[in-house]
Amino acid sequence: MYHWVEDKKFLGRMKRLCSDIVNQLVQAINNEEKMYVRAYMVGSGAKNLITQNEERPIDLDYNLEIIECYDFNINNGRAIKEYVQEKFDEILSKNDLDDCGDSKSVLTSGYIEFKTGNKTNFSIDIAIVKQNTNGWDRLIHHKTGFTYLDQYNWNPAPNSRGLSDKANQLKEKNCWKEVRDIYLDKKNMYLRRNDQTHSSFIIYIETINEAYNKYCR
Repeated sequence: MYHWVEDKKFLGRMKRLCSDIVNQLVQAINNEEKMYVRAYMVGSGAKNLITQNEERPIDLDYNLEIIECYDFNINNGRAIKEYVQEKFDEILSKNDLDDCGDSKSVLTSGYIEFKTGNKTNFSIDIAIVKQNTNGWDRLIHHKTGFTYLDQYNWNPAPNSRGLSDKANQLKEKNCWKEVRDIYLDKKNMYLRRNDQTHSSFIIYIETINEAYNKYCR
């Protein structure tokens, strides 16, 4: 079952290292001027809601937001994801890390472990996103088993409009303990169901909306 990660020193080191690697990726992409992007930690990592399933590795979630495309059509998801994956692999190699993996919705680094202190493994998950009038679209890679037949689509993240404003209102009303309780309950509910379709970010969206409807309306 999921529990809170309480080692604050370890959490600080992990966040600093992962954010540094992601910032290197952003600089590498923007310096080539094929697209303009920004990145930020999202969901559980950004809001101090980092959990761990027993002693298994921890994932830190980042959104890589596309602001402008210069050399790519925004609808050419294959070209966009392959380019970002290429640059991510370059940055990981410079940091003596293995190439990333390409899953349905994220690019994932290999597991990282500090040589001293807490030995918990962790990794970086990067989702490629863009904003729309109703919230966020995520780039999804639908795999078929035959690479040339794979499909890449922009899928809306449900109910993601105004997410930051809702989270800020919950904090202003001192409801963050309730947010943490709902979040942990949802993580363990989906774990018990063996439901792997709900990422930490999607669970975070569900949590904020549920708490907002309960405490801010």
